[in-house]
Amino acid sequence: MDGIVRAWVDGWVVSRGAAPPAAEPWGCTIDMGMAHHVTRHVFSATGDEVEEATVRKVADAVTGAGVWLKVFAEPQRVTPWLGEGWWVDPEPGYLMSVRLKADETPPPAPDGYRLRTWSRGGVTRVMVAAPDGSLAARGQIAPTGRTAVVDQIETSPAHRRRGLGTLVMRTLAQAAAELGAETGVLGGTPDGRALYESLGWAVVAPLTSARFTG
Repeated sequence: MDGIVRAWVDGWVVSRGAAPPAAEPWGCTIDMGMAHHVTRHVFSATGDEVEEATVRKVADAVTGAGVWLKVFAEPQRVTPWLGEGWWVDPEPGYLMSVRLKADETPPPAPDGYRLRTWSRGGVTRVMVAAPDGSLAARGQIAPTGRTAVVDQIETSPAHRRRGLGTLVMRTLAQAAAELGAETGVLGGTPDGRALYESLGWAVVAPLTSARFTG
């Protein structure tokens, strides 16, 4: 399995409390145990190495609703490979990576905002509370040795463009680097890509998400 893909899988299962990944000839299978996210199949190949025949074979074997596919290729390329009953996220995703720096100091929280950081179960979480106490931004990171996976980054619409995303990302990166992680990995969206690239993250491969609806 591609090293960055494997790092993403290993950190993601820790971040989400999922079952350990089961190795497959084409990648791995991860059980989640949720109604709309029962299991996910993650393919190991990226870019031009993704094979249509392999994706078709795995997709055709799926019969239960709530099973996801994660394919590191563009949605317009993957969609024709999937049969009836598959919903494909029309927005492209991105597998991204960055070199972590232990000496990168996060910016201060804006006036009136409160930053809190805590760790439990191998996951470090960051929360930014708004002046009225409501949630302004959040995120988490799961270090797994030399790599760490950033996950569930969110800024509430009313609090965007105030530097909170940068505050969360840099706080998480610093926490992971202090634990020995050297490389950060994440699965990003088009909305998040601009923020991540402004912080030095680079796209490693496109990412398509598909769910079987039955």
